[in-house]
Amino acid sequence: CRAEWGVSEYEREARREKADALREAGVDPYPARVGPHSPIAEIVAQWEPLDAEALEAQAPAAAICGRITAQRSFGKLMFLSLLEDGHSLQVSVRKSEVTPEVFAFVKGFDLGDFVRVEGVVWRTKKGELTLDARDAQMLSKTLRPLPEKWHGLTDNEARFRQRYLDLLSNEPVRNMAIVRSRTISAMRAFLDERGFLEVETPILQPLYGGAAARPFTTHHNLYDQDLYLRISDELYLKRLVIGGLDRVYEIGHNFRNEGVSRKHNPEFTMMECYQAYADYRDMMDLTEAMVKQIAERVLGTTQVEYQGETLDLARTWPRISLHEAVLEATGVDILAA
Repeated sequence: CRAEWGVSEYEREARREKADALREAGVDPYPARVGPHSPIAEIVAQWEPLDAEALEAQAPAAAICGRITAQRSFGKLMFLSLLEDGHSLQVSVRKSEVTPEVFAFVKGFDLGDFVRVEGVVWRTKKGELTLDARDAQMLSKTLRPLPEKWHGLTDNEARFRQRYLDLLSNEPVRNMAIVRSRTISAMRAFLDERGFLEVETPILQPLYGGAAARPFTTHHNLYDQDLYLRISDELYLKRLVIGGLDRVYEIGHNFRNEGVSRKHNPEFTMMECYQAYADYRDMMDLTEAMVKQIAERVLGTTQVEYQGETLDLARTWPRISLHEAVLEATGVDILAA
């Protein structure tokens, strides 16, 4: 029997037995509470500037939580790599520095387990910042091993059907998710600063409109009425402008019952904004300023890499009509008689 990403039932059963053994020893493999700890990013930022001698003199105590992504054992010495919120820190476990019970406990850890470790910050002979364990806590026993290609899941079928594996295994994908979230926050901040009011409009609509697309249809049992998942926010946002809300925007999901591909999903996020007393030229200016500010806030620069080229968003954006764009790209004058 093979599980979702090539995990045998034997492997899963072995981990279940470890979880049962922890319970028999009086250790909850899924405790409700976690002991005091600091973010790994905070520990690294605080102690990375110090050299080995300074760390040895101070012997700073710390506790961290994270998921085990790597293990190495050298008899009386073990190393773990803990990952938390995209940041990683090495953990050392020296038999001479912990009780036999703690050493045996840590030796039973598996890749993928979530754990808490407390100890002393130091540097190894190779100069790597490390937390030398004094005690450890199991936070969540993982019953399924990490994908075999942990350092870069490459099976596209698994990546797109099980997005959590893609996030777990591919750091660029995880970074993309973080950048996307921060981009939405920066977009919201930009519009709020300019007096726009964030609103919510109906997703289930009796009459869809605002774009030319095929909707998803559903049925409201109580009203015995067919409804449609919105394909655009446009019409309801315009009604709010009519009602006296001069600047409105919405960031939300729309749905279009059409084709699907690796880069296109029928469910997607859209931002629409409307501003009274403004025309398309004002919206061009708004869009240019918004993209520049988002890049600056999220990336710290307006220089971005795209498809092997460096784009300078800080430059003044040219304004060009659809007619001119088609003529320049194809030589065809779409307005010719």
